[in-house]
Amino acid sequence: MSYVEVDGLRLWYEEHGEGRPLVLLHGGFGAVETFGAILPALAGRRRVIAVDLQGHGRTADVDRPLRYESMADDVAALISRLGLTEVEVLGYSLGGGVALRTAVQHPALLRRLVVVSAPCRRRGWYPEVLAGMPEPDEAAGERMRGTPPHQLYARIAPRPGDWPRLWAKTGELLRRDYDWSAEVAALTVPTLLVFADGDSVTTAHMVEFFGLLGGGHRDAGWDGTDRPASRLAVLPGLTHYDIVASPALPAVVLPFLTRPARAPG
Repeated sequence: MSYVEVDGLRLWYEEHGEGRPLVLLHGGFGAVETFGAILPALAGRRRVIAVDLQGHGRTADVDRPLRYESMADDVAALISRLGLTEVEVLGYSLGGGVALRTAVQHPALLRRLVVVSAPCRRRGWYPEVLAGMPEPDEAAGERMRGTPPHQLYARIAPRPGDWPRLWAKTGELLRRDYDWSAEVAALTVPTLLVFADGDSVTTAHMVEFFGLLGGGHRDAGWDGTDRPASRLAVLPGLTHYDIVASPALPAVVLPFLTRPARAPG
């Protein structure tokens, strides 16, 4: 458990387990504790490196906006600083966007990518989810005091008083439009998309996202040889908010990470 200096940011990370490195990136208003329920399963097969992103958890904010792109550069700098190669990256929700941008901006660093409950374009969220995205601001942060995310932040953040600021900066990020479809279509890293069947991302976008990665265009053939390198998993009985704590998540992630590159089936 330590900090690393990256572009003026003291980025918190902690390591668990042994084996091939797997970087974990939490969702908005979270921290490495987001993965507490599934960490033992992942660390049993991987050297897990869990990160607190800018302004979250133990990583204090700095004087720059929250952007998927800059947080991806932070992750890449951490990977390089630790001397890691052929890294696997798993990101959930906001962290899923950061993981995807890491693959786009620094493709040579990644062996595998796992995106959990995150779209590749803003309009992949359901309309009612988008309608709520203008809300995060300092006032919303004040209303969230006493909730579990705030209790965690108050316990571990270097500056607990920055809680309203985190909400305001996150709100500004969420209101920005984006569409990374063309960059996703150009990715070559094998990618696993994981969603809940009750996710905040539309089912139509799940299929669209998978299609950009080469999936869903043809029958895989009797022996699976025409199956793409990337995969899509939709986990039943879960939502955007509980998928990251479900044992079903490592159950689909670990086989994907451990299979030979571009092997069928």
